[in-house]
Amino acid sequence: MSLIPSLFGGRRSNVFDPFSLDVWDPFKDFPFPNSLSSSFPESARENSAFVSTRVDWKETPEAHVFKADIPGLKKEEVKVEIEDDKVLQISGERNFEKEDKNDTWHRVERSSGKFMRRFRLPENAKVDKVKASMENGVLTVTVPKEEIKKADVKAIEISG
Repeated sequence: MSLIPSLFGGRRSNVFDPFSLDVWDPFKDFPFPNSLSSSFPESARENSAFVSTRVDWKETPEAHVFKADIPGLKKEEVKVEIEDDKVLQISGERNFEKEDKNDTWHRVERSSGKFMRRFRLPENAKVDKVKASMENGVLTVTVPKEEIKKADVKAIEISG
């Protein structure tokens, strides 16, 4: 019996996804000077909930479909790009709320800052036909797939 379905709510998840370009830093919470996280500014690390925007990627018979949760952003604040005809890049930024000197903050939980997610697309992706839409804080990027033509098989009669 596997614990993975119960840990991930029944969803298939592969932490060793060969198409993901995310860099995981196992030492990010340790005070080592050579840690990957030391190359990122402190403000980016403080807002990691938004920086590491969650993205689902599913493959259907017709397309690769990416869904990203980016609540509170307008479509003008999000960029969807294809880099080098093989990498899908989703990025954006949520700005800090302006502070008023008379305000007293009791809790700040909403994240702000920049985010960027990159995915290496498979060979069958039609990068010139990519479509993106946003509804209710969910960005959907659809990358159609090339039709894989099945080889014509012709039976040859054996004489003899």
